[in-house]
Amino acid sequence: MSIRLQADVTGPAKPYHRFWNVCVGAGRANEGLRATWLEHLDMVVEACGFQYVRFHGLFHDDMFVYRNDADVKGVYNFQYIDDLFDRLLSAGIKPFVELGFCPGDLARERGTVFWWKGNGSPPLDYDKWAELVARTVRHWIDRYGIAEVRTWYFEVWNEPNLHPFFKGTRSEYFKLYQETAGAIKQIDSQLRVGGPATSNFVPDARFDGETEDISHHAGTINASDLDALDWKPVWLAEFLDFCSRQSLPVDFISCHPYPTDWALDAHGETVKSTRGVDATRTDLSRLRTMVDASAFPAAEIHLTEWSSSPSPRDHTHDHLQAATFVVKTNLESIGLVDSLSYWVFTDVFEESGAGNSAFHGGFGMINYQGIVKPTFHAYRFLNQLGDEIVRQENGIIVTRDSATSKIAALAYHYPPEVPQSVPASFDSRDVAEQTLATGSPTELNLTLTGLASNAVFTIETLDRRNGNALAAWGAMGNPDPLGLEQTHLLQQAALATRSETVLGGADGTLTLARPIDAWSLVMIREL
Repeated sequence: MSIRLQADVTGPAKPYHRFWNVCVGAGRANEGLRATWLEHLDMVVEACGFQYVRFHGLFHDDMFVYRNDADVKGVYNFQYIDDLFDRLLSAGIKPFVELGFCPGDLARERGTVFWWKGNGSPPLDYDKWAELVARTVRHWIDRYGIAEVRTWYFEVWNEPNLHPFFKGTRSEYFKLYQETAGAIKQIDSQLRVGGPATSNFVPDARFDGETEDISHHAGTINASDLDALDWKPVWLAEFLDFCSRQSLPVDFISCHPYPTDWALDAHGETVKSTRGVDATRTDLSRLRTMVDASAFPAAEIHLTEWSSSPSPRDHTHDHLQAATFVVKTNLESIGLVDSLSYWVFTDVFEESGAGNSAFHGGFGMINYQGIVKPTFHAYRFLNQLGDEIVRQENGIIVTRDSATSKIAALAYHYPPEVPQSVPASFDSRDVAEQTLATGSPTELNLTLTGLASNAVFTIETLDRRNGNALAAWGAMGNPDPLGLEQTHLLQQAALATRSETVLGGADGTLTLARPIDAWSLVMIREL
């Protein structure tokens, strides 16, 4: 089926919230003290317009925030946090604060998750935890001012339903939320706090009360039947009910709608099936309905982790189809959420340790050597769209900028031959390459009227041959490790999408008719 759209650009347009670049993820706080991480952050802030960044490990021992002295009294040290947060704000991006994990001297259990051994457990003393949170927030207010800190978000923990992340029960997490939210709101009622930050949606049949850790449900779902199941966010209904009964604040709710049947690559024994291509949109619709019907209908919805899969070793993350999935899902989810945070912006990321090669399937939209992946271009294109929708059809959107009246359109070809969210590719690139080879070209037919006479447009195309780092690497013979000159050439090639300039007619009409390959993105922007 071809991609077709006709629109009068002077006609009525609908304002909308550009939720895709509100927040982006990163691995852990300590990685943000590295030069490479900061260089990549500058790249995505400038090109993609991200406003907030979220990461684990704020209170991990490698940030040296808290320890007990000989008398078991808390000793606080904010120097590393200050260094990181100063640099974030200087780069033009704010922290989306994830409060976790426990400092070792407060943790009931140590070293439960990741290569860097995060202490994913409830605190030994909730009063000392609340004091840690309060002292940290007050320090930020003293350093940056209350007006600035009120613009931040404070999320309580990360994926507490998964035992590596939280070696406790649901009730213990609810107590943690209660103590944390109370400590924050006691300082200033306008500070924004939320949760429960639980992992990807699961079928309703998997819920089992206090220990809803989906890694315990190996082999219970036939992958071919996934789309027929009733998928729900873990703990959210119970969380909203608890907060309502306890009169607790919920300024936003958060969870992680990965479109898969497993929560982590390295933990648990789940089926590892990929859900349908519309799974994320379906999940976000369900979430929107739940929040609207709750005691907190005004709560914002922030999906603080999302990607095509929750694995840091999925080769699909390096490929073109990951970018097409990003654009399709975001454009088809307009109006449902306040943010959908891509996990993550850089391969300076060590949950499973460092990647063994330049292209190892890491989450990042930029690899360790600063070579951008197709997902970088996906967010760069989304960032060029205006803030009003002129018209949207299957495979294309036309927008207008309310300040300049400039027109921008973004087309994508996600082939119908792939009914799934792009399948993960473990162990090798075989599945990713097979997926990329799937699908035939289609026709892009776009007609815009009401333009200025002889309007000038730039057309930028991301496809298998242009702006695709892996294709350029393959043309080199897949060298690994990369030499200095090879790295420089790949950095240039990965940025080199195909660009052309076209003129509209003297009558104010622009007509484009051309083939578009499967998995390609086409950005059309008025200059």
